[in-house]
Amino acid sequence: MPIRSLAPLIAAAALLLLPPAQAQPAAFSAADLATSRALAARAAQSPLAYELVDSLVTEVGPRPAGSAGDARAVAWALAKLKALGFANVRAEPVPLRVWKRGEVQASLTAPYLQTLVVAALGNSVATPKPGLQAEIAYYADFDALKADTSERARGRIVFIDQKTDRTADARGYGRAVATRINGTSEAARRGALAVAIRSIGTDRDRFAHTGSTRYADGVAPIPALAVSVPDADLIARLQRYGQPLTMQLSLQAETDVPALTHNVIAEIPGSDRAAEVVLIGAHLDSWDLGPGALDDGAGVGIVTAAAKLILDSGAKPRRTVRVVLFGNEENGFDGAVAYADKYRDQVHQFVAESDLGAGLVYRFQSRVRPEALPAVRAIAEQLAPLNIVLGSNEGTPGPDAGVLMRRRSWPALELSQDGSEYFDVHHTANDTLDKVDPAKLRQNVAAWAVMTWLAAQSELSFGPMPLPRSAAP
Repeated sequence: MPIRSLAPLIAAAALLLLPPAQAQPAAFSAADLATSRALAARAAQSPLAYELVDSLVTEVGPRPAGSAGDARAVAWALAKLKALGFANVRAEPVPLRVWKRGEVQASLTAPYLQTLVVAALGNSVATPKPGLQAEIAYYADFDALKADTSERARGRIVFIDQKTDRTADARGYGRAVATRINGTSEAARRGALAVAIRSIGTDRDRFAHTGSTRYADGVAPIPALAVSVPDADLIARLQRYGQPLTMQLSLQAETDVPALTHNVIAEIPGSDRAAEVVLIGAHLDSWDLGPGALDDGAGVGIVTAAAKLILDSGAKPRRTVRVVLFGNEENGFDGAVAYADKYRDQVHQFVAESDLGAGLVYRFQSRVRPEALPAVRAIAEQLAPLNIVLGSNEGTPGPDAGVLMRRRSWPALELSQDGSEYFDVHHTANDTLDKVDPAKLRQNVAAWAVMTWLAAQSELSFGPMPLPRSAAP
Protein backbone atom coordinates (compact mmCIF):
# COMPACT_ATOMS: atom_id res chain seq x y z
CA MET A 1 0.00 0.00 0.00
CA PRO A 2 1.46 3.39 -0.90
CA ILE A 3 2.56 5.42 2.13
CA ARG A 4 0.30 8.29 1.01
CA SER A 5 -2.80 6.09 1.39
CA LEU A 6 -1.93 5.39 5.05
CA ALA A 7 -2.41 9.04 6.05
CA PRO A 8 -6.18 8.86 6.70
CA LEU A 9 -5.75 5.73 8.83
CA ILE A 10 -2.97 7.33 10.88
CA ALA A 11 -5.12 10.46 11.45
CA ALA A 12 -8.08 8.36 12.55
CA ALA A 13 -5.91 6.39 14.99
CA ALA A 14 -4.56 9.63 16.44
CA LEU A 15 -8.10 10.87 17.10
CA LEU A 16 -8.84 7.71 19.08
CA LEU A 17 -5.94 8.53 21.40
CA LEU A 18 -7.23 12.05 22.24
CA PRO A 19 -9.00 12.55 25.60
CA PRO A 20 -12.80 12.74 25.30
CA ALA A 21 -14.20 16.26 24.74
CA GLN A 22 -15.87 17.93 27.69
CA ALA A 23 -19.62 17.78 27.23
CA GLN A 24 -21.25 21.21 27.21
CA PRO A 25 -23.87 21.64 29.91
CA ALA A 26 -27.44 21.81 28.65
CA ALA A 27 -28.87 25.32 28.52
CA PHE A 28 -32.00 24.14 30.30
CA SER A 29 -32.91 21.11 32.40
CA ALA A 30 -35.15 18.39 31.06
CA ALA A 31 -37.80 19.46 33.55
CA ASP A 32 -37.68 23.06 32.37
CA LEU A 33 -38.01 21.98 28.75
CA ALA A 34 -40.95 19.74 29.63
CA THR A 35 -42.65 22.66 31.35
CA SER A 36 -42.00 24.80 28.28
CA ARG A 37 -43.68 22.27 26.00
CA ALA A 38 -46.62 21.93 28.37
CA LEU A 39 -47.08 25.72 28.44
CA ALA A 40 -47.19 25.85 24.65
CA ALA A 41 -49.73 23.03 24.53
CA ARG A 42 -52.00 24.69 27.08
CA ALA A 43 -51.73 28.05 25.32
CA ALA A 44 -53.12 26.46 22.16
CA GLN A 45 -56.37 25.81 24.04
CA SER A 46 -56.56 28.92 26.24
CA PRO A 47 -59.25 31.53 25.51
CA LEU A 48 -57.99 33.90 28.23
CA ALA A 49 -56.16 36.45 26.07
CA TYR A 50 -59.18 37.04 23.85
CA GLU A 51 -61.50 37.18 26.86
CA LEU A 52 -59.33 39.88 28.40
CA VAL A 53 -59.27 41.98 25.22
CA ASP A 54 -63.05 41.58 24.89
CA SER A 55 -63.55 42.67 28.48
CA LEU A 56 -61.24 45.68 28.24
CA VAL A 57 -62.73 46.94 24.98
CA THR A 58 -66.33 46.31 26.01
CA GLU A 59 -66.25 47.44 29.64
CA VAL A 60 -63.74 50.30 29.40
CA GLY A 61 -63.33 51.42 25.79
CA PRO A 62 -61.04 54.34 24.88
CA ARG A 63 -58.56 55.16 27.65
CA PRO A 64 -56.26 58.10 26.90
CA ALA A 65 -53.84 58.78 29.73
CA GLY A 66 -55.23 60.91 32.53
CA SER A 67 -58.85 60.54 31.39
CA ALA A 68 -61.83 58.99 33.14
CA GLY A 69 -61.44 56.04 30.75
CA ASP A 70 -57.83 55.64 31.90
CA ALA A 71 -58.95 55.53 35.53
CA ARG A 72 -61.53 52.86 34.66
CA ALA A 73 -58.84 50.86 32.85
CA VAL A 74 -56.56 50.95 35.89
CA ALA A 75 -59.39 49.75 38.14
CA TRP A 76 -60.22 47.06 35.56
CA ALA A 77 -56.62 45.84 35.43
CA LEU A 78 -56.25 45.71 39.20
CA ALA A 79 -59.44 43.68 39.55
CA LYS A 80 -58.52 41.25 36.74
CA LEU A 81 -54.95 40.65 37.92
CA LYS A 82 -56.07 40.03 41.50
CA ALA A 83 -58.84 37.68 40.39
CA LEU A 84 -56.35 35.73 38.27
CA GLY A 85 -54.26 35.06 41.38
CA PHE A 86 -51.13 37.12 40.79
CA ALA A 87 -49.09 38.41 43.72
CA ASN A 88 -48.08 41.98 44.58
CA VAL A 89 -50.75 43.51 42.34
CA ARG A 90 -50.48 47.28 42.53
CA ALA A 91 -51.04 50.55 40.69
CA GLU A 92 -48.09 52.93 40.86
CA PRO A 93 -49.04 56.58 40.28
CA VAL A 94 -47.45 58.55 37.47
CA PRO A 95 -48.12 62.30 37.51
CA LEU A 96 -48.05 63.84 34.05
CA ARG A 97 -49.36 66.62 31.87
CA VAL A 98 -51.73 65.63 29.10
CA TRP A 99 -53.28 66.89 25.89
CA LYS A 100 -57.06 66.94 25.40
CA ARG A 101 -58.74 66.78 22.02
CA GLY A 102 -61.48 69.22 21.06
CA GLU A 103 -63.57 69.65 17.93
CA VAL A 104 -61.83 69.67 14.56
CA GLN A 105 -63.23 70.44 11.13
CA ALA A 106 -61.48 70.90 7.82
CA SER A 107 -62.59 71.38 4.25
CA LEU A 108 -61.20 72.42 0.92
CA THR A 109 -62.75 75.67 -0.26
CA ALA A 110 -61.01 76.02 -3.63
CA PRO A 111 -60.84 75.10 -6.42
CA TYR A 112 -63.77 72.88 -5.36
CA LEU A 113 -65.62 72.56 -2.08
CA GLN A 114 -64.82 69.24 -0.37
CA THR A 115 -65.28 68.22 3.27
CA LEU A 116 -62.31 66.31 4.67
CA VAL A 117 -62.14 63.52 7.27
CA VAL A 118 -59.38 64.59 9.68
CA ALA A 119 -58.04 64.10 13.20
CA ALA A 120 -55.95 66.46 15.28
CA LEU A 121 -52.49 65.17 16.13
CA GLY A 122 -51.68 64.70 19.79
CA ASN A 123 -50.10 67.81 21.38
CA SER A 124 -51.43 70.07 18.63
CA VAL A 125 -52.19 73.62 19.63
CA ALA A 126 -55.56 75.09 18.70
CA THR A 127 -56.39 77.39 15.85
CA PRO A 128 -57.91 80.78 16.71
CA LYS A 129 -61.57 80.34 17.67
CA PRO A 130 -62.92 81.40 14.24
CA GLY A 131 -60.48 78.99 12.60
CA LEU A 132 -58.18 79.88 9.74
CA GLN A 133 -58.24 79.71 5.99
CA ALA A 134 -55.16 79.65 3.79
CA GLU A 135 -53.70 78.29 0.61
CA ILE A 136 -52.11 74.85 0.75
CA ALA A 137 -48.39 74.38 0.11
CA TYR A 138 -48.16 70.79 -1.17
CA TYR A 139 -45.11 68.58 -0.55
CA ALA A 140 -44.94 65.09 -2.02
CA ASP A 141 -43.14 63.73 1.05
CA PHE A 142 -41.29 64.78 4.18
CA ASP A 143 -37.93 64.94 2.44
CA ALA A 144 -39.35 67.49 -0.02
CA LEU A 145 -40.34 69.74 2.87
CA LYS A 146 -36.97 69.42 4.57
CA ALA A 147 -35.19 70.25 1.32
CA ASP A 148 -37.27 73.40 0.68
CA THR A 149 -35.29 76.57 1.38
CA SER A 150 -37.82 78.88 -0.29
CA GLU A 151 -40.61 80.99 1.20
CA ARG A 152 -43.32 78.75 -0.29
CA ALA A 153 -44.63 77.50 3.08
CA ARG A 154 -44.82 80.93 4.71
CA GLY A 155 -48.37 82.01 5.47
CA ARG A 156 -49.80 78.75 4.11
CA ILE A 157 -51.06 75.41 5.40
CA VAL A 158 -48.36 72.85 4.62
CA PHE A 159 -49.62 69.49 3.39
CA ILE A 160 -47.17 66.55 3.49
CA ASP A 161 -48.21 63.63 1.29
CA GLN A 162 -45.89 61.03 2.86
CA LYS A 163 -47.08 57.49 2.10
CA THR A 164 -46.70 54.52 4.45
CA ASP A 165 -45.47 51.25 2.93
CA ARG A 166 -47.08 47.99 4.01
CA THR A 167 -44.44 45.72 5.59
CA ALA A 168 -44.56 42.77 7.98
CA ASP A 169 -41.91 44.19 10.29
CA ALA A 170 -43.31 47.73 10.71
CA ARG A 171 -40.36 49.16 8.80
CA GLY A 172 -42.69 51.06 6.48
CA TYR A 173 -44.29 52.75 9.47
CA GLY A 174 -40.87 53.51 10.90
CA ARG A 175 -39.89 55.34 7.72
CA ALA A 176 -43.12 57.36 7.57
CA VAL A 177 -43.75 58.22 11.21
CA ALA A 178 -41.08 60.94 11.33
CA THR A 179 -43.48 62.98 9.20
CA ARG A 180 -46.02 63.01 12.00
CA ILE A 181 -43.53 63.51 14.80
CA ASN A 182 -41.28 66.14 13.25
CA GLY A 183 -43.22 67.54 10.30
CA THR A 184 -44.98 70.13 12.45
CA SER A 185 -41.74 71.74 13.56
CA GLU A 186 -40.29 71.67 10.04
CA ALA A 187 -43.37 73.44 8.70
CA ALA A 188 -43.36 75.95 11.56
CA ARG A 189 -39.70 76.81 10.90
CA ARG A 190 -40.73 77.82 7.39
CA GLY A 191 -43.48 80.13 8.59
CA ALA A 192 -46.48 77.85 7.96
CA LEU A 193 -49.78 78.64 9.67
CA ALA A 194 -50.64 74.95 10.17
CA VAL A 195 -49.61 71.50 8.96
CA ALA A 196 -51.72 68.65 7.60
CA ILE A 197 -50.32 65.22 6.77
CA ARG A 198 -51.51 62.12 4.96
CA SER A 199 -52.47 59.71 7.73
CA ILE A 200 -49.62 57.42 8.72
CA GLY A 201 -51.52 54.28 7.77
CA THR A 202 -51.69 51.58 5.12
CA ASP A 203 -55.46 51.43 4.71
CA ARG A 204 -57.77 52.75 2.00
CA ASP A 205 -60.56 53.55 4.47
CA ARG A 206 -61.89 57.02 5.22
CA PHE A 207 -60.60 57.09 8.80
CA ALA A 208 -57.98 59.58 9.97
CA HIS A 209 -55.04 58.25 12.00
CA THR A 210 -54.05 60.28 15.05
CA GLY A 211 -50.75 60.04 16.96
CA SER A 212 -48.42 62.43 18.67
CA THR A 213 -46.46 65.29 17.16
CA ARG A 214 -43.62 67.23 18.78
CA TYR A 215 -42.61 70.86 18.85
CA ALA A 216 -38.89 71.52 18.76
CA ASP A 217 -37.43 73.97 21.25
CA GLY A 218 -37.49 77.51 19.97
CA VAL A 219 -40.15 76.84 17.34
CA ALA A 220 -43.54 78.54 17.70
CA PRO A 221 -46.19 75.76 17.73
CA ILE A 222 -48.77 75.58 14.94
CA PRO A 223 -51.93 73.44 14.62
CA ALA A 224 -51.38 69.92 13.26
CA LEU A 225 -53.78 67.35 11.87
CA ALA A 226 -53.92 64.14 9.86
CA VAL A 227 -56.12 63.64 6.79
CA SER A 228 -57.66 60.29 5.89
CA VAL A 229 -55.86 58.43 3.11
CA PRO A 230 -58.66 58.83 0.50
CA ASP A 231 -58.86 62.54 1.26
CA ALA A 232 -55.09 62.83 0.95
CA ASP A 233 -55.45 61.24 -2.49
CA LEU A 234 -58.04 63.90 -3.31
CA ILE A 235 -55.63 66.70 -2.36
CA ALA A 236 -52.91 65.09 -4.46
CA ARG A 237 -55.21 64.94 -7.48
CA LEU A 238 -56.40 68.52 -7.07
CA GLN A 239 -52.90 69.99 -6.82
CA ARG A 240 -52.14 68.60 -10.28
CA TYR A 241 -54.71 70.99 -11.76
CA GLY A 242 -52.25 73.83 -11.23
CA GLN A 243 -54.84 75.99 -9.44
CA PRO A 244 -54.52 77.28 -5.86
CA LEU A 245 -55.89 74.93 -3.19
CA THR A 246 -57.28 76.52 -0.06
CA MET A 247 -58.28 74.90 3.22
CA GLN A 248 -60.60 76.05 5.97
CA LEU A 249 -59.53 74.65 9.33
CA SER A 250 -60.88 74.85 12.88
CA LEU A 251 -59.10 72.82 15.57
CA GLN A 252 -59.68 73.09 19.29
CA ALA A 253 -57.53 71.43 21.95
CA GLU A 254 -56.09 71.87 25.44
CA THR A 255 -52.41 71.37 26.14
CA ASP A 256 -50.29 70.88 29.27
CA VAL A 257 -53.19 69.78 31.50
CA PRO A 258 -52.12 68.32 34.90
CA ALA A 259 -53.28 64.70 35.28
CA LEU A 260 -52.49 61.33 36.81
CA THR A 261 -52.05 57.90 35.27
CA HIS A 262 -50.65 54.63 36.66
CA ASN A 263 -48.45 51.68 35.84
CA VAL A 264 -50.30 48.51 36.85
CA ILE A 265 -48.00 45.70 38.00
CA ALA A 266 -48.48 42.05 38.97
CA GLU A 267 -45.95 39.34 39.79
CA ILE A 268 -45.19 35.67 40.08
CA PRO A 269 -42.51 35.63 42.82
CA GLY A 270 -39.37 33.72 41.96
CA SER A 271 -37.50 31.12 43.98
CA ASP A 272 -33.71 31.19 44.35
CA ARG A 273 -33.22 34.26 42.12
CA ALA A 274 -36.37 36.14 43.09
CA ALA A 275 -34.56 39.50 43.32
CA GLU A 276 -34.05 39.39 39.54
CA VAL A 277 -36.93 40.28 37.23
CA VAL A 278 -38.16 39.15 33.86
CA LEU A 279 -40.43 41.94 32.64
CA ILE A 280 -43.19 41.27 30.13
CA GLY A 281 -45.26 44.32 29.33
CA ALA A 282 -47.90 46.07 27.28
CA HIS A 283 -49.46 49.51 27.54
CA LEU A 284 -52.85 50.00 29.12
CA ASP A 285 -53.69 53.37 27.57
CA SER A 286 -55.07 54.01 24.09
CA TRP A 287 -55.86 57.01 21.94
CA ASP A 288 -59.28 58.54 22.40
CA LEU A 289 -60.70 57.88 18.92
CA GLY A 290 -61.40 54.17 19.43
CA PRO A 291 -61.31 51.34 21.96
CA GLY A 292 -57.74 50.26 21.13
CA ALA A 293 -58.41 46.56 20.65
CA LEU A 294 -55.14 46.00 18.79
CA ASP A 295 -53.26 48.98 20.24
CA ASP A 296 -52.74 47.72 22.84
CA GLY A 297 -55.60 45.65 24.18
CA ALA A 298 -54.15 42.64 22.40
CA GLY A 299 -50.79 43.12 24.12
CA VAL A 300 -52.47 43.37 27.53
CA GLY A 301 -54.29 40.10 26.86
CA ILE A 302 -51.21 38.31 25.49
CA VAL A 303 -48.74 39.00 28.30
CA THR A 304 -51.33 38.55 31.06
CA ALA A 305 -52.48 35.20 29.65
CA ALA A 306 -48.87 34.03 29.20
CA ALA A 307 -48.04 34.84 32.81
CA LYS A 308 -51.24 33.15 33.99
CA LEU A 309 -50.18 29.92 32.24
CA ILE A 310 -46.90 29.98 34.16
CA LEU A 311 -48.74 30.75 37.41
CA ASP A 312 -51.08 27.78 36.89
CA SER A 313 -48.36 25.36 35.74
CA GLY A 314 -47.35 24.34 39.25
CA ALA A 315 -43.71 25.05 38.42
CA LYS A 316 -42.16 28.00 40.23
CA PRO A 317 -39.91 30.27 38.16
CA ARG A 318 -36.45 30.98 39.50
CA ARG A 319 -36.68 34.70 38.73
CA THR A 320 -39.68 36.88 39.45
CA VAL A 321 -42.01 37.25 36.48
CA ARG A 322 -43.36 40.79 36.44
CA VAL A 323 -46.27 41.88 34.24
CA VAL A 324 -46.20 45.66 33.68
CA LEU A 325 -49.09 47.50 32.02
CA PHE A 326 -47.56 50.89 31.28
CA GLY A 327 -49.34 54.23 31.47
CA ASN A 328 -49.22 56.79 28.66
CA GLU A 329 -47.22 55.01 26.02
CA GLU A 330 -49.20 56.82 23.36
CA ASN A 331 -48.24 60.39 24.11
CA GLY A 332 -45.12 60.62 26.22
CA PHE A 333 -43.81 57.32 27.69
CA ASP A 334 -44.39 58.71 31.18
CA GLY A 335 -45.06 55.25 32.60
CA ALA A 336 -41.87 53.78 31.15
CA VAL A 337 -39.78 56.69 32.42
CA ALA A 338 -41.31 56.39 35.90
CA TYR A 339 -40.62 52.64 35.97
CA ALA A 340 -37.02 53.13 34.85
CA ASP A 341 -36.49 55.62 37.65
CA LYS A 342 -38.15 53.57 40.39
CA TYR A 343 -36.52 50.23 39.58
CA ARG A 344 -33.19 51.51 38.32
CA ASP A 345 -31.19 49.41 40.80
CA GLN A 346 -33.04 46.13 40.32
CA VAL A 347 -31.48 43.47 38.11
CA HIS A 348 -33.60 42.70 35.06
CA GLN A 349 -32.95 39.47 33.19
CA PHE A 350 -34.80 40.97 30.23
CA VAL A 351 -37.50 43.46 29.26
CA ALA A 352 -40.02 42.90 26.47
CA GLU A 353 -43.34 44.33 25.32
CA SER A 354 -46.20 43.15 23.13
CA ASP A 355 -47.39 46.17 21.12
CA LEU A 356 -47.99 45.38 17.47
CA GLY A 357 -51.51 44.03 17.58
CA ALA A 358 -52.49 40.39 17.24
CA GLY A 359 -50.53 39.20 14.20
CA LEU A 360 -48.65 35.91 14.36
CA VAL A 361 -45.19 35.91 15.90
CA TYR A 362 -42.71 34.94 13.19
CA ARG A 363 -39.30 35.82 14.64
CA PHE A 364 -37.45 35.79 17.97
CA GLN A 365 -34.66 38.32 18.54
CA SER A 366 -32.52 39.38 21.45
CA ARG A 367 -30.28 42.11 22.74
CA VAL A 368 -28.19 40.35 25.37
CA ARG A 369 -24.52 40.02 26.24
CA PRO A 370 -22.71 37.58 23.94
CA GLU A 371 -22.17 35.08 26.74
CA ALA A 372 -25.95 34.62 26.99
CA LEU A 373 -26.50 33.72 23.34
CA PRO A 374 -26.43 29.94 23.96
CA ALA A 375 -29.54 30.37 26.12
CA VAL A 376 -31.16 32.50 23.42
CA ARG A 377 -30.49 29.80 20.83
CA ALA A 378 -31.94 27.15 23.16
CA ILE A 379 -35.10 29.23 23.63
CA ALA A 380 -35.33 29.60 19.85
CA GLU A 381 -35.31 25.80 19.50
CA GLN A 382 -38.40 25.63 21.71
CA LEU A 383 -40.11 28.38 19.71
CA ALA A 384 -39.42 26.72 16.35
CA PRO A 385 -42.51 24.43 16.49
CA LEU A 386 -44.59 27.63 16.57
CA ASN A 387 -43.08 28.63 13.19
CA ILE A 388 -40.86 31.23 14.82
CA VAL A 389 -37.32 31.69 13.50
CA LEU A 390 -34.27 33.07 15.28
CA GLY A 391 -33.17 36.53 14.19
CA SER A 392 -30.29 38.71 15.31
CA ASN A 393 -28.94 40.02 18.59
CA GLU A 394 -30.03 43.52 17.54
CA GLY A 395 -33.64 43.12 18.60
CA THR A 396 -36.02 45.89 19.68
CA PRO A 397 -38.32 44.98 22.58
CA GLY A 398 -41.25 47.34 21.97
CA PRO A 399 -41.76 51.04 22.72
CA ASP A 400 -41.92 51.20 26.54
CA ALA A 401 -39.47 48.33 26.94
CA GLY A 402 -37.21 50.11 24.48
CA VAL A 403 -37.17 53.14 26.78
CA LEU A 404 -36.09 50.86 29.65
CA MET A 405 -33.43 49.19 27.52
CA ARG A 406 -31.93 52.51 26.44
CA ARG A 407 -32.14 54.24 29.82
CA ARG A 408 -30.90 51.36 31.97
CA SER A 409 -29.01 49.15 29.51
CA TRP A 410 -31.21 46.23 30.54
CA PRO A 411 -31.14 43.18 28.27
CA ALA A 412 -34.12 42.78 25.95
CA LEU A 413 -35.99 40.12 24.00
CA GLU A 414 -38.30 40.61 21.04
CA LEU A 415 -41.09 38.46 19.65
CA SER A 416 -41.67 39.99 16.21
CA GLN A 417 -45.30 39.98 15.08
CA ASP A 418 -46.58 40.17 11.53
CA GLY A 419 -47.70 43.80 11.31
CA SER A 420 -48.82 43.69 7.67
CA GLU A 421 -52.40 44.71 8.53
CA TYR A 422 -51.81 46.49 11.83
CA PHE A 423 -51.37 49.96 10.38
CA ASP A 424 -54.69 49.74 8.57
CA VAL A 425 -56.41 50.58 11.87
CA HIS A 426 -53.59 51.87 14.09
CA HIS A 427 -54.59 55.07 15.96
CA THR A 428 -58.06 55.18 14.37
CA ALA A 429 -61.67 54.76 15.43
CA ASN A 430 -61.55 51.50 13.47
CA ASP A 431 -59.33 49.71 16.01
CA THR A 432 -62.13 47.49 17.26
CA LEU A 433 -62.53 43.96 18.63
CA ASP A 434 -63.50 42.42 15.29
CA LYS A 435 -59.90 42.98 14.12
CA VAL A 436 -58.58 40.55 16.77
CA ASP A 437 -58.12 36.91 15.69
CA PRO A 438 -58.39 34.55 18.71
CA ALA A 439 -56.28 31.84 17.04
CA LYS A 440 -53.43 34.24 16.37
CA LEU A 441 -53.65 35.47 19.96
CA ARG A 442 -53.18 31.90 21.21
CA GLN A 443 -49.97 31.50 19.18
CA ASN A 444 -48.68 34.75 20.69
CA VAL A 445 -49.51 33.54 24.20
CA ALA A 446 -47.65 30.28 23.59
CA ALA A 447 -44.56 32.14 22.39
CA TRP A 448 -44.57 34.57 25.31
CA ALA A 449 -45.09 31.79 27.86
CA VAL A 450 -42.23 29.70 26.48
CA MET A 451 -39.83 32.64 26.21
CA THR A 452 -40.68 34.02 29.65
CA TRP A 453 -40.44 30.70 31.44
CA LEU A 454 -37.11 29.64 29.95
CA ALA A 455 -35.47 33.03 30.39
CA ALA A 456 -36.57 33.01 34.01
CA GLN A 457 -34.95 29.57 34.48
CA SER A 458 -31.67 30.21 32.68
CA GLU A 459 -28.37 29.65 34.48
CA LEU A 460 -26.98 32.37 32.25
CA SER A 461 -27.56 36.02 33.08
CA PHE A 462 -28.59 38.00 30.01
CA GLY A 463 -26.87 41.16 31.29
CA PRO A 464 -25.23 43.33 32.32
CA MET A 465 -25.12 45.18 29.04
CA PRO A 466 -22.53 47.82 28.12
CA LEU A 467 -23.83 51.26 29.06
CA PRO A 468 -24.56 53.25 25.86
CA ARG A 469 -22.93 56.64 25.68
CA SER A 470 -26.32 58.29 25.24
CA ALA A 471 -27.97 56.51 28.19
CA ALA A 472 -29.79 58.76 30.63
CA PRO A 473 -28.51 58.81 34.21
